[in-house]
Amino acid sequence: MWICSASLMKTRTNRFAYIVLFLLLSISGTAQKKSVYTGLEAYLQTQNLVNVNKLDPTIKFDLKYATTDNFTKTILYDSLFNIYLHPIAAKKLVNAQKNLKKINPGYSLLVYDAVRPLSVQRKMYKVVQNTKYAPYVANPSRTGLHNYGMAVDLTICDKDGKPLDMGTPFDYFGAAAGINKETELVEKGILTNQQVKNRQLLRKVMVDAGFITIRGEWWHFNAVSLAEAKKSYKVIE
Repeated sequence: MWICSASLMKTRTNRFAYIVLFLLLSISGTAQKKSVYTGLEAYLQTQNLVNVNKLDPTIKFDLKYATTDNFTKTILYDSLFNIYLHPIAAKKLVNAQKNLKKINPGYSLLVYDAVRPLSVQRKMYKVVQNTKYAPYVANPSRTGLHNYGMAVDLTICDKDGKPLDMGTPFDYFGAAAGINKETELVEKGILTNQQVKNRQLLRKVMVDAGFITIRGEWWHFNAVSLAEAKKSYKVIE
């Protein structure tokens, strides 16, 4: 009987040790997971925003301002690894992706920029002063829809992640980026019919999902009007 009791006690002790070890590892893993989100990403998680990548992981992204591959040649977003938008804009973007997949399952939306806090807008504005880009960057005192998480810049990519040819790069500052004179641009040989068709496909899936286009940038779409955003939603500082 003594031998059996000792064996039972040893078994219980081992089980208790395993449970303690499991709990310690779980806590450590959670801490490590949370530590990934620092800087801007950590801040965005405290705001009324949605991580679009959790809603629909099939939406691809190449956040240009989190790299030097943008017109400022400066990293403006530190520690940003996901797409964040206001819940209204996020839901519309997910629906746009569904619209696109119905038309061509091999295509995907490719996001270049989403929410842009005012702190980043101030940084961008400061960087472009005394450069040729200064006229194209809004003064932070005049909020835009990116500052509410209500605007998204994006394109379409194929199954290999290659962006479709839209005639100009993202953040191209010139008439060829506009959408209101595309027929004329084709007639002048500035754009091709295929480039315009690619733009039209992007506009179709986005507009059908409830987004609003703007004339000067084929890549930019608003989820609501600026007047509505100023009236009903908060700016992301």
